[in-house]
Amino acid sequence: MYQLNTLSLRDEQAVAWDNFVTASDEATFFHLSGWQQIIADAGHRCYYLYATQNNQIVGVLPLARVKSMLFGDALVSTPFCVYGGAVGEPAVKRFLEQEAVKLATSLQVKHIELRYKTVQDNDFTTRSQHAYFACELAETAEQILANVKKKQRAVIRHALNEPLQYTLDTNPNDFYQTYSESVRNLGTPVFSKAFFQKIMQVFPAQTEILTVRKDQQPVSSVLSFYYKGEVLPYYGGGISEAKSLKSNDYMYYQLMCHARLDKNCQRYDFGRSKLESGAYQYKKHWGMEATELHYQYKLITAQQLPNLSPNNPKYQLFIRLWQKLPLSVSQWIGPALSRYLG
Repeated sequence: MYQLNTLSLRDEQAVAWDNFVTASDEATFFHLSGWQQIIADAGHRCYYLYATQNNQIVGVLPLARVKSMLFGDALVSTPFCVYGGAVGEPAVKRFLEQEAVKLATSLQVKHIELRYKTVQDNDFTTRSQHAYFACELAETAEQILANVKKKQRAVIRHALNEPLQYTLDTNPNDFYQTYSESVRNLGTPVFSKAFFQKIMQVFPAQTEILTVRKDQQPVSSVLSFYYKGEVLPYYGGGISEAKSLKSNDYMYYQLMCHARLDKNCQRYDFGRSKLESGAYQYKKHWGMEATELHYQYKLITAQQLPNLSPNNPKYQLFIRLWQKLPLSVSQWIGPALSRYLG
């Protein structure tokens, strides 16, 4: 009924793949074929499956194998991305999921992970450990601010009185320094600068950096994605002084206004956070509802699913040690580990 195909790097079918993704209400920015280049460049083997019928693409399932001694061996849709899974009519999705199981079995991975946003009708196991936050963007800056919860609105107003400005950057240098410090302070390995440069190279029209500055020095910065009338602030953070300056709050508010007024975006996707984590509570203060993510799993050779959460006690010592590293050292060591944490 359906013909199974695999998209290779720089395949001429990538255009048809992306046209299908763009036309699908269910597909996300992370289903675009360009992610295959980024994931492969980071060192993972990709298996971008798609189904055709009468020589037309009717479904896609981007997959990549993430294998390491520390974090296991899995077939994931999709690493580095918060959303994934098969896209198509229900019968096509089941076909692609079954093909993914065959592939995973032949590779002898431990499990499959499909990062669906919603509950699926299949025989996979669902695990909901994260939620994403999103809202519609009002038409004016004043209305955007008015839609924020009262307490958070006061924080933003405080930040607006600070001597802060923002720039839109094409060079990732300031972003990388700021973001590196932010994730180091959280105890998380950072990606390489080349990783972010690759994202911007692959998606030049869909990426943008907004950097908040005080006295021309970067204090907060965010790399955002634009797709289907939506802005996704995806990699963002601030230096230690950002908390007292409220520059992260300033940054996200200015991004919302810029996305609506200058980019004509109608929707703001604040991304995923671990349930009841600090980031989860922070986003709730903006007045956005939490929507649980329903990731799907299938055990292949493993007896149980791994616990890769930073709340896992066996990672706590590592996190505390990482927070103490000099920034330059974390930038040097981090990329070798971060590519397995997507």
